[in-house]
Amino acid sequence: MTIKKFQGKTKEEAIALAKEEMGASVVIMNVKEVRQKGFLGIFKGSMYEVTAALEDDVMPQPSFSIPPAPSARPASHGFDAVADEEISLRDLESQETANNRMETPKASLRAAKAEPVQKDLSGDTMALKEAFAAVNEVMEKNGHKPIAPLRESQAAQMVAEPKAEEFRPLSSVEFVEDLGSERDEQSHQFFKVLYKVLLDNEVDEIYINQFMDDLDRVSHSTNGLDYLISSVYQKMILKLGQPEVISLTKNKPKVVFFIGPTGVGKTTTIAKIASRFKVEQEKKVALLTADTYRIAAAEQLRTYANILDTPLSIIYTPEDIGKEIEKFADYDLVLVDTAGFSHKNDGQREDMKRLLKNLPAQYERQIYLVLSATTKYKDLIEITDIYDEFCDFHLIFTKLDETSAYGNILNIKLHTGAQLSYVTTGQNVPDDIEVVDTQKLVKLLLGGR
Repeated sequence: MTIKKFQGKTKEEAIALAKEEMGASVVIMNVKEVRQKGFLGIFKGSMYEVTAALEDDVMPQPSFSIPPAPSARPASHGFDAVADEEISLRDLESQETANNRMETPKASLRAAKAEPVQKDLSGDTMALKEAFAAVNEVMEKNGHKPIAPLRESQAAQMVAEPKAEEFRPLSSVEFVEDLGSERDEQSHQFFKVLYKVLLDNEVDEIYINQFMDDLDRVSHSTNGLDYLISSVYQKMILKLGQPEVISLTKNKPKVVFFIGPTGVGKTTTIAKIASRFKVEQEKKVALLTADTYRIAAAEQLRTYANILDTPLSIIYTPEDIGKEIEKFADYDLVLVDTAGFSHKNDGQREDMKRLLKNLPAQYERQIYLVLSATTKYKDLIEITDIYDEFCDFHLIFTKLDETSAYGNILNIKLHTGAQLSYVTTGQNVPDDIEVVDTQKLVKLLLGGR
């Protein structure tokens, strides 16, 4: 694997440099803001640094990292994704086979010529050590011999200079070849504990088994258990992908629909997002509601609209949406609240289809499916399958403060292939909402805090 770093005055400039040198489908692993030192060590301003990766191989455009055997998916490697800044994975593409629903990243293999830029590795090292410590804690509770802790120098070396030979293709053979080996025995214990931790977090066993299959290949490398642990962390981040949040464009107004079942917190979520754009970014925001089934829903949104000093219009029929949005032609953003309905109610489902269909083509739209993290997995599958029949969507998960198991976020992301976006952690407007932090989520999935 070839890993390079690029710097630019903006994120976009740095990413553009990476793509220019390494190809349009390069994997953007990390984006961070760095401060440049000038004469006598005096800081002279900030730049944006991008970490980009390509895998070395003889094929012109193979998948990122381990090539698939028949009926298998490619797996992904590299530890830069463990950095504590935002990770950009927009160029990762999902790929499915008959026996596998999990997503896998892909990248092209054009050679990179940019000079590497030195990076502060303290965030990477700390993330690895924390993940390692969390796994050890579980192993000790289960009566297993803990894995030798990482020395600072070992962790730093692991994340500093990934070598191409560390990412070479590995044959798919039985994981434990010699249980008499202490390393193999510890790896075997690690796999069992990892399985239990993910299962306790309500990750679907289908995905756990597929995840273990990916790690099984990595376990045969000579890099040891430390490298295996870092691979766990990075692979899960890659599977969660890059969050897709609301982005404004020159084409006004941007129309954003919020859909989902009743009682998941759509209206409160809209208020939080409206506040962020109106108050923090000083954008012109309008609110629409198509929820005419419940009087309380419109009144709740009207209360928020009054507080934020934003206009509110009610859509009484799906065919009215065009003329209502025309009222806000000079606005930056229009947020549309929709009726929450049972996924078994065919009549209300048809109304939703008509509402989305009747949006005039000149308006750019985004759709966010709002789900509660407390909903049963079986119900989440049914809900997402129904909405998936008539629209593409991004995922918002609410009520994370009301659960201690986060596996359904990973489950539904992999089941739908939709991008994650926001999570909410309470009722406070506008505070209790944030963009999905994939590294934080992985830490929770691995039993951390």
